[in-house]
Amino acid sequence: MQELIPINVVIGDRSYRIKIDPKDEELVRKTLKTINDKIIAFKTEFAGKDMQDYIAMVLLWYATQVSSGQESGLPPSLLETLGRIEQQLDKSL
Repeated sequence: MQELIPINVVIGDRSYRIKIDPKDEELVRKTLKTINDKIIAFKTEFAGKDMQDYIAMVLLWYATQVSSGQESGLPPSLLETLGRIEQQLDKSL
């Protein structure tokens, strides 16, 4: 089994330290760029109260893509990591 590496990721205005498989690092970073670019797009397009609103909009956008079959082919380990991040965000409410 390959050793997991710790990386810092930033979603919106928060930083998270996660551990990932080294072979997934490029995909994780590309996904983070997509998420943060979409947050910026939603911030310019919609009025929101705070960053949590924009993160929720991005999650809805992403979930809609997955449901409609436009899934980005993310590996299960990344989906699990994103799920843990979502749980952390829910706890901070």
